[in-house]
Amino acid sequence: MTPSRILVGVVSIAAVVAACGGAPPPPPPPAPPAPAAAAPPAAPAPAASTVTKDTAATAKAAADVLAPSRLRYEIKGRRDPFQNLEVAVKERETAPAASVVTSSKLTGIVRSASTRLALVETAQGMGYILKPGDTLGEGRVVEIGTEEIVFSVPPKPGSTTNRVVLKIVKD
Repeated sequence: MTPSRILVGVVSIAAVVAACGGAPPPPPPPAPPAPAAAAPPAAPAPAASTVTKDTAATAKAAADVLAPSRLRYEIKGRRDPFQNLEVAVKERETAPAASVVTSSKLTGIVRSASTRLALVETAQGMGYILKPGDTLGEGRVVEIGTEEIVFSVPPKPGSTTNRVVLKIVKD
C-alpha cells in the first residue's frame, strides 16, 4: 500500500470519529449520601452500578434532547390549526355575530380609468381589496364613491335600512 493511501485512510477514520462526536461521555452524577444508621452493603457489584449510572445518564440526556419544547402558536388573523373544526363552526354560529362590515374601516380607494377598488381593513386587522359585487362578511359591495363605499347587508330586526356606508378614515 502506498503512503498516500494510508494517509487518506487515516484522515478518513479521523474525520468519521470527529463527526461522531468523539468526546468522552459525561461523568456520572454524584451518588446520594448514605444514611448514617444504615448497615454497609455486603458485596456491591461495581460493574452493575456503573452500567446503571451510565444508562441513567444516557437516558436523562436522551430525554432532554427529545423533550418537546414549549411552542406557542400566534394566531395573527388565522384559524388555529389545533382547534377542532366542528367546535370552531359551532362557536361561530352561537356567538353573537358582530357585523364584519360595520366593524371594518375604509383605508383607501384606488381609482383607474375603468374601475375603482376599495381598501378595507377589518377589526381583526385583515386587509381586503374590494370591487363592486364583492362580499365582505354578510355584506356585498354596491358602490364605491370618491371617499366612501356602500354595502348592501341583510336587514336586521329593528333596522330601517339594509345599506352600510363606510367613509375614509382620516388620521
